[in-house]
Amino acid sequence: MSSEYSAELRAAARGLERRRFLTLSGAAATLAFTVGLPGMASASAPELAATQVTSNPFTLGVASGDPQHNSTLLWTRLAPEPLVADGGLPAARISVSWELASDEQFRRVVRRGQEWAHPEFGHSVHVDVQGLSPDREYHYRFRVGTWVSPVGRTRTAPAPGAPVRSMRFANVSCQRYDQGYYTAHRYLAQEDVHAVFHTGDYLYEYAVSAVGGARAYTDRVLPATVSLETATLDDYRIRYGLYKSDPDLMAAHAAHPFVVTWDDHEVENNYADETSETNGPVADFLLRRAAAYRAYWENQPLRRPQFPNGPDMQLYRRINWGRLAQFDVLDTRQYRTDQANGDGWKLPTAASEAESQTLPGLDQEKWLIDGWARSKAQWNVVAQQVTFSRRANPNGDGTLSMDSWDGYPASRQRLIDGWKNGLPSRGNSGRELMVLTGDVHVAYGFDILDDWADPASKVLGTEIVATSITSGGNGSAQPSNWANYLARNPHLKFYNGLRGYVLVNLGRESADVDWKTVSRVTTPDGTLVTAGSFTTEAGNPGLVTR
Repeated sequence: MSSEYSAELRAAARGLERRRFLTLSGAAATLAFTVGLPGMASASAPELAATQVTSNPFTLGVASGDPQHNSTLLWTRLAPEPLVADGGLPAARISVSWELASDEQFRRVVRRGQEWAHPEFGHSVHVDVQGLSPDREYHYRFRVGTWVSPVGRTRTAPAPGAPVRSMRFANVSCQRYDQGYYTAHRYLAQEDVHAVFHTGDYLYEYAVSAVGGARAYTDRVLPATVSLETATLDDYRIRYGLYKSDPDLMAAHAAHPFVVTWDDHEVENNYADETSETNGPVADFLLRRAAAYRAYWENQPLRRPQFPNGPDMQLYRRINWGRLAQFDVLDTRQYRTDQANGDGWKLPTAASEAESQTLPGLDQEKWLIDGWARSKAQWNVVAQQVTFSRRANPNGDGTLSMDSWDGYPASRQRLIDGWKNGLPSRGNSGRELMVLTGDVHVAYGFDILDDWADPASKVLGTEIVATSITSGGNGSAQPSNWANYLARNPHLKFYNGLRGYVLVNLGRESADVDWKTVSRVTTPDGTLVTAGSFTTEAGNPGLVTR
């Protein structure tokens, strides 16, 4: 690891049992792993008068998330100096005022209040605003003394059971800062969507150079605090400070409510539960995971049920959009069994195909299948991280990705069987399956087959894979393996290797899918085009060009 943990934290780690901290001692260990909800921290830090905040604390912008029919979650984090661990603020709590209005000019304020920004939580603020009207657009802002945040726009979901005719959302993923500009987020901020689903790799743990890598800055020099791989809570807080200070990302957050879930790089590449990429000591990795999960909660628009408990965090959850859609947000990192066959692209073996292999964990598998069985929604959309559909290697060697669902086929089959068992007797009519994915830095559109070995088998649903925002650099519309990929995977209906995002318009008769790509990301002047447009019909799943 690139940073040293204190002897006190290492001593606390020696009290670990599997996924639980049994014995903790000392203030540092308590802070790292057992700090409770914000109310419990109020007496632990002195108050800093808002008038003593002498420079702009809203350098990371504002965000909202997880819209419910009667509530929304508002977020900001005070950080006059975003690239230092404490954000440039003392270890004191600060009073933050907030307002929610039905108009952008704040002439009709419907809710207002005050929250504490606690140093224990990186001076982040999470406001769960209740008692709102369903299916409404709202505007919000924060205030500290004379400082006023940018204005954000959010919305509530329709009422339960409401006969919603349409819903439009975006899917984004993989935004490595040092591999390009967030031009796609700038365009996304201008789209008309009800919500944005971020399916992982919000940040990367890798070191960032003084010139921002591929961004090749000439007008600034990034500090040494970002030049190391993240390992400690301070490291992750600083890395979020770097990412979230990007103006294009701030614009996207201010424009739309986000529904976020992580993949691997929010902690470390390709980790599996408590197994690190390097198979190092479990205690060391769980310390790192606890720090990463803590920083993730501090920097995302998440509610209190998602508050981390040491190295654990309940991230999978469900969001409903009237009778039109049920969104099941998964976590495929925290509970998975270790990748078989040493990870990577390998030939399937008894180890990878074992019934004991699970990607979301058995409890989460059951939660998803039970949720499908109870769902009254027409569209059942699963927002998750890694490729769900079978993906034969285009080089024809028979290998599959052990880090994706191909490395966990028994787990995938349990979900497919659970979906089929919950279908009405009349077939797919009235129940549509869609899977949202990130991770792979390219755009895919898959038909989800009942039998992957038979291209003519029944189509059960569609998988919509978002390319990266920046990860992988500029990319190309047709990567070198483009023709072979399509030939060896006949259920693959769309493949593009440029950067961008996906727009999905759900309706009662069909869902329209548009893959948007930008021409380049290594300079900030990339242009946006629609690279592919498809439809999947209700009751007749499968992607068709439109």
